[in-house]
Amino acid sequence: MTGKVKTALPAFLLVVGTCPPLPADTKAENILLHQRANGGWPKNYDRDKELNQNAQKVLRALKKRNDSTFDNGATHTEIRYLAKAFNQSGDPRYREAVLKGIELILNAQYANGGWPQRFPNPSGYSAHITFNDGAMIGVLAVLREVSMDKNTYPFVNDTLRKRCAKAVERGIPCILKCQIVVDGKKTAWCAQHDENTLVPRKARSYELPSISGAESVGVVRFLMEIEEPSPEIIAAVQGAVRWFDEAKLTGIREVRKEAKDTPKGWDKVVVKDASAPPLWARFYKIGTNQPIFCSRDGIPRKTIAEISYERRNGYSWLGYYPKDLLAKEYPAWQKKWAPTNNVLLKGSH
Repeated sequence: MTGKVKTALPAFLLVVGTCPPLPADTKAENILLHQRANGGWPKNYDRDKELNQNAQKVLRALKKRNDSTFDNGATHTEIRYLAKAFNQSGDPRYREAVLKGIELILNAQYANGGWPQRFPNPSGYSAHITFNDGAMIGVLAVLREVSMDKNTYPFVNDTLRKRCAKAVERGIPCILKCQIVVDGKKTAWCAQHDENTLVPRKARSYELPSISGAESVGVVRFLMEIEEPSPEIIAAVQGAVRWFDEAKLTGIREVRKEAKDTPKGWDKVVVKDASAPPLWARFYKIGTNQPIFCSRDGIPRKTIAEISYERRNGYSWLGYYPKDLLAKEYPAWQKKWAPTNNVLLKGSH
């Protein structure tokens, strides 16, 4: 949580006309040009690229395009930046863009508290409740900020602030219900869950129903930031931490090996190394914790060597995803909120 925040308004809101105009914020202007009429933003555009008049004209013609998304940081990242840009410049266009973005996020929430990957009119796997690439957690985090941080969002009225807080309150139980339980034990989360039944679901052909060693880290961090966590939240965090410990891969290291006759000139390989720190797989088979690797054919394999060169080297399959969470963040959280219920005290992993 952000804790107590100052409520003082920026000077330009208190004394109109006393501040000299500030230089144009290229990034903020770029973000405005990319905002869709529905209030959201597309993903993977260059927010820092200065656009010529022809490029600006093209973007204005795309305003009605239905490609607003929460994937890869889209929409919630723009809201944060434009709020700060407004506080620095007082430009009302930035404020209005933020408010439209917040409305889109609120309208996108399902009745069960989850969010799709994109909105409006999501279809296919984009309609699933999406933790992949931090979509739902990014949305929840920015709504929590809006509901609490009157310094960064001084222009948000109490009604909208309360709506944001209520949306976060609905989102947390959805997170808890999505947590995968195996043999009565809480584990972690899939990258996406069915928007109706909440069961783990696949996305792209190589992203199968599974437990995610990557996306689950962001979910746990969000839950750990909740002040005065309920027993259910504490149990969810500790169940996931216990699962991270059970799912760690030891004695191996991923390296890039020179491969001259390949498209990239190198290839990812896994080698044995008794001194290597623990690794985690992006995806695990539910029930066995067997790492899953997959080509575009959708057939799960047990090792990264068994999948196509293109997928092996074009996707993150192994990483140190929860390393800092387990070593630093979780021990401090546990000491504060669950000191008598020890799960993985510092040094035990």
